[in-house]
Amino acid sequence: MIKLRFVMQLDDRQAYVLGPLSYELGLVAAQQFDVRELCKPAMQRLAVSSAETVYLVQRSGHEAVCIDFQQGPGTLRVVTLQMGSRRPLGLGAGGLAILAGMHADEIEEILKVVMPSIETEWRFPLAELRESMAQAQQQGYAVIKNRITPGVTAFGKSFKDSLGQVFGAVTVAGLNSRMTPARIALLLSGLEQATSTIEKALRSHQWARHAP
Repeated sequence: MIKLRFVMQLDDRQAYVLGPLSYELGLVAAQQFDVRELCKPAMQRLAVSSAETVYLVQRSGHEAVCIDFQQGPGTLRVVTLQMGSRRPLGLGAGGLAILAGMHADEIEEILKVVMPSIETEWRFPLAELRESMAQAQQQGYAVIKNRITPGVTAFGKSFKDSLGQVFGAVTVAGLNSRMTPARIALLLSGLEQATSTIEKALRSHQWARHAP
C-alpha cells in the first residue's frame, strides 16, 4: 500500500494516513460521482425561495452525512451542520426523513445500532424517536424542533436513487420564530419539488443508469 502511494506512515510510529494516490483517485471519483453538482440547482432554488438554509444529507451506513448546504438571501442565517458532519440516522431532520423512508425490518436493524449513542450522547429516548418517525411516515416529511440546536426548527424530505433505494434527504432549517407550522406548510411544496427534481437527475445520470 505504501509503495502504491495509497497510504503513508507517520514517522516511525505504527500509524498511517491516506497517501497521494488516494487523493488522486478521490478527485476522479468526485468528477464521476458528484452528487452535489446534480443536486445544487434544486437546492439553490429552494434556498432562494425559502430564504433559509438548505442542507443536502446523504446516507452512509447507519449515519447521515452533510455533503452540501446552500444559504438563502435572508439576513438571519442558521448553520447547524458543516460539510462532512455525521450524525446517527434518525437524529436530525434529514436522518429522520431517511430512516422513515426505509422498510420496517431495516429500520429496526438500524435502531439497534444507533440508539445507544442517541440516548447516551443526545439524551433522546427511543419512544420519542419512534413517535417522530411515525409522524414523518404519515405526513411524508420529517420535522424536528430544538432537538439538535436550541431555537432552531428543521424539516426534511428523503429522495431515492435510480434503484428505488433511499439515498439522501434535503432539509430546510430556520429559527423557531420563522418556522411556524403555517410557514412550513407554505414551504413544503418547494421542498417536494426539490426532491423530485433531484430524483429525476439521479435517474438520468450516467452512473445511475449503469448502477449494479
